Amino acid sequence: MAQQEPQEKYNVLFLCTGNSCRSVMAEAYMNSLPGTPFHAYSAGSMPTGEVNPYAIETLQYAKVPTDGLRSKSWDEFAEPGAPAMNFVFTVCDNAAGEVCPIWPGQPMTAHWPFPDPAKFEGTETETRAHFLEVFRQIRTRIDLLVALPITSLDRLALKKKLDDMGRSPAEAE
Repeated sequence: MAQQEPQEKYNVLFLCTGNSCRSVMAEAYMNSLPGTPFHAYSAGSMPTGEVNPYAIETLQYAKVPTDGLRSKSWDEFAEPGAPAMNFVFTVCDNAAGEVCPIWPGQPMTAHWPFPDPAKFEGTETETRAHFLEVFRQIRTRIDLLVALPITSLDRLALKKKLDDMGRSPAEAE
């Protein structure tokens, strides 16, 4: 019987300013997907120090494990001994305009903007609905990434696909 070659693993870092909602939901969702070659992390340039309770509630509603989630600084991933990143995605408008540290190994980068659910103002029901909508957007984009034939795309084609995923349908036309 032929032995299967081990599947290459890709480390993904989702960056945001506060690392309390979008980047954490992206990390948790990606890591909940069985059989993918991806392992996700999240961090922030100015972490709040806690994960937003609505983000935890949204993940639990979607049956995504929340154990071990925490708000952390991107400095953890720039230190010696940190996991090498293959992909780095900024998921908020603030992070796209900030100076990001140099990531060893020249990871593939893209900006995937999502509205900040932590800044949403409304009733408790409206806030929950807004968090669910942002999570749906995150889930859709990650599902597209996971479906890409990564090993058969050259670096330029992959970069274009990642950037295209971050554009709104109106921008893509």
